[in-house]
Amino acid sequence: MYKNIFFDLDGTITDSKEGIINGIIYGLSKIGITDSVENLVKFIGPPLFDSFQTEYGVSPEQSRKAVEAYREYFKDKGIYENKMYPGAEELLKKLKADGYKLVLATSKPEPFALRILDYFDIAKYFDYAFGATFTPERATKALVIKWGLDHIEGIKKEETVMVGDREHDMSGAKANGLDCIGVSYGYGGEEELKECKATYIAKNFDELYKIIKEK
Repeated sequence: MYKNIFFDLDGTITDSKEGIINGIIYGLSKIGITDSVENLVKFIGPPLFDSFQTEYGVSPEQSRKAVEAYREYFKDKGIYENKMYPGAEELLKKLKADGYKLVLATSKPEPFALRILDYFDIAKYFDYAFGATFTPERATKALVIKWGLDHIEGIKKEETVMVGDREHDMSGAKANGLDCIGVSYGYGGEEELKECKATYIAKNFDELYKIIKEK
């Protein structure tokens, strides 16, 4: 049975689309790129540094400049253009009361993630919170998950599951030998989660809670 639940943040607990998209628009403008809002949604979740190079063919230096501008916007403004999904806090509260160990594992830089947990007053539900670093040490979701597994005493992989909304959440879990639950209400959608072979897929928080409780 699961005892440790690793949670993604964006698209899983919070709907951060507005702030992230506005930050991406600002960041891309610094390297002369414009794109539609619809096309920018794909950048929510995966590390921006790699995504900008893959999508637009820009150099690492250009991508770094865009990411730095994005962070400049996000740290003071975009971080608060954000809202909790209805039912998210209730789920965290129930799981905590049931005795599960809750861990935040996000590709968002850790300082930003901690501020968001405090802003929504949900840090109290998490036993641990891990995010990306501004260096390659924890630049991917797989590395963030590994860091968590390496730094939580006594944790067992067979008792741990990753919950997220995008392909990199699922692949990051699998790279670390974990089951993964994809939430289709987030930014990836059911088709993406099926393609990356999520262990389970939940359409809402009630389904997510049921899956966790039954496993």
